[in-house]
Amino acid sequence: MMKTLHSYWAYIVLVVLIFTVINAVIGLIQKKEFTHKEFRLGLFSLITTHIQFLIGLAVYFVGGFQKGLGDMKDAPVRLLALEHPLMMIIAIVLITIGWSKHKKQVKSEAKFKTFAIFYGLALLLILSRIPWSNWF
Repeated sequence: MMKTLHSYWAYIVLVVLIFTVINAVIGLIQKKEFTHKEFRLGLFSLITTHIQFLIGLAVYFVGGFQKGLGDMKDAPVRLLALEHPLMMIIAIVLITIGWSKHKKQVKSEAKFKTFAIFYGLALLLILSRIPWSNWF
């Protein structure tokens, strides 16, 4: 059940994160004002990714994926047991840093730039290590 929840919640995370990054890039390019909408969107991205991380931890430790660490020559096992969790932790750290840094910015351009860079890098890391074969 937790694995299913982790898989379905990932769709929500991806949609919200993609929307946040696109909104930040558009706001940066069009020199928009950073409003409460963008603030809430960034916060919602932060919250959904952290919830996904907690669900993932439960899947990893309760589901026994850490037991597969002995067979690192097998690429699918390595992806699920090591690469995916490590990249997701780095992505969560980037999102958290981006959220913290944006709060210290005064100008809207700097806030959008911070979201675009940190959330964008996190999105790329997440997309690079999703076990796509398990989704389709």
